[in-house]
Amino acid sequence: MNILLTGGAGFIGSHLCDFLIAKGNKVICLDNLITGKRENITHLENNPNFRFIRHDVTTHIDIDEALDYVLHLASPASPVDYIKYPIQTLKVGSLGTHNALGVAKAKNAKFLLASTSEVYGDPLVHPQREDYYGNVNAVGPRGVYDESKRFAEAITMAYHKVHKLDTKIARIFNTYGPRMRQSDGRAIPNFISQALANEPLTVYGSGTQTRSFCYIEDMIGGLYKLMLSDVNDPINLGNPAEVTILYLAEQIISLTGSKSEIKFEPLPEDDPKVRCPDITKAKNILKWQPDVPLKEGLKLTLQDKKRG
Repeated sequence: MNILLTGGAGFIGSHLCDFLIAKGNKVICLDNLITGKRENITHLENNPNFRFIRHDVTTHIDIDEALDYVLHLASPASPVDYIKYPIQTLKVGSLGTHNALGVAKAKNAKFLLASTSEVYGDPLVHPQREDYYGNVNAVGPRGVYDESKRFAEAITMAYHKVHKLDTKIARIFNTYGPRMRQSDGRAIPNFISQALANEPLTVYGSGTQTRSFCYIEDMIGGLYKLMLSDVNDPINLGNPAEVTILYLAEQIISLTGSKSEIKFEPLPEDDPKVRCPDITKAKNILKWQPDVPLKEGLKLTLQDKKRG
């Protein structure tokens, strides 16, 4: 298959490039490298089945060959990034998604949107099911990301209904693994960097807020199954094994043998208190569920971090 992948130099995008090429597909990777890293894809650049185009998807996308799929992963994805780039985040979710859908329509290609668990906001329903509409503060610090993805879902579904485009929507929950940027700003890369430097691990609030972490290989497998499926409604992809942030910090200190202590800071505005996917649909429809336990995934992530 010939696949256009936006955001392909990012953390999840670059792993998806690897996976798709290993399956014998051709991948055209688009990325403006605002938050993506060229180093994530340099090992692919001599591969005849891979082509990198540095391009901002919020401007017109012109691809001169046939496409079977358009996979739209382009977007800042961590609070550090979308607070730094609020307008770019809103534009990539709106204009970028519109442009990516336009290419899919023009090429009669199937389309997959990488959405996010952030569409649920600070949820009042737990765990979060796909039929939950969310609790989002549109004008809060996280609103630029949350609302850009909610709009992206809406326009994706509109293209499906109006233009009969075959679209998929993946609501991706916290994902981790090799290639996460040290400056990513999310819990796992933050804690690993601090632990390896024997610096205090920064835990916000009391640390009792929960998250569920999915290892990158599991997430890529879920995205691939969704991509090949007949599912058009949004579907959660993530690991339902829920842990507190404090537990995560303690595990990373233990695994690294660090002398770090834990430092508590005030909880940021609109930081979700709980976050855990209900993956019943993914299990029943896609026959997918994650396999890598958190401790094993952290060990693999640490090995990569130490090599880097």
